[in-house]
Amino acid sequence: MINTIVFDFGGVLIDWNPRYLYKEIFKDKEEMEWFLSNVCTTEWNLEQDRGRLFSEGISLLKKSFPEHTKNIDFFHTNWEDMLKGEITGTVQILRELKEKYKVYGLTNWSAETFPIAFSRFAFLRLFDGIIVSGEEKIIKPDKEIFQLLLERYDLRAESCVFIDDSKKNIDASIHLGFYGIHFLDSDQLKLELRKIGVF
Repeated sequence: MINTIVFDFGGVLIDWNPRYLYKEIFKDKEEMEWFLSNVCTTEWNLEQDRGRLFSEGISLLKKSFPEHTKNIDFFHTNWEDMLKGEITGTVQILRELKEKYKVYGLTNWSAETFPIAFSRFAFLRLFDGIIVSGEEKIIKPDKEIFQLLLERYDLRAESCVFIDDSKKNIDASIHLGFYGIHFLDSDQLKLELRKIGVF
């Protein structure tokens, strides 16, 4: 019996994208995409989500790309500009689910920047508990972070729905016994939750 809903944050509840910042910095879209594909990459940012300090990550990039020093710095100093806002439809679903279920967060997020999001988005206080990868130094889809969630909050995977916009993370959760929903948009999520009778 499902009694718990676990949400990813970025791309599900919070609209985060470095392009919101860098489109104001680069006049040419192709230059921006090159920078995000070759300099401040997703893989590089994941190391901050895994617990590396921004100061260390940025220092490494500056050594490899000294000509991009200023734009590399912006990734940290202007990080909040990457947060466009909440994904309203999903936040409403969260509020409705909270009335009947325990709700938890499981997010790949830097320990240094998560407090910014937590102070900005009041709905994050609805959660009964939140696991932040940067604080734990483990990232999804590593099975250890899912097991940490289960152990810390005394949960059973078979009783949890896990919602994430990453297929890799969903596949990992299903392998551990969660009911996984690969998030595409709020309407699709609502339909998937209705199929299993939890919404």
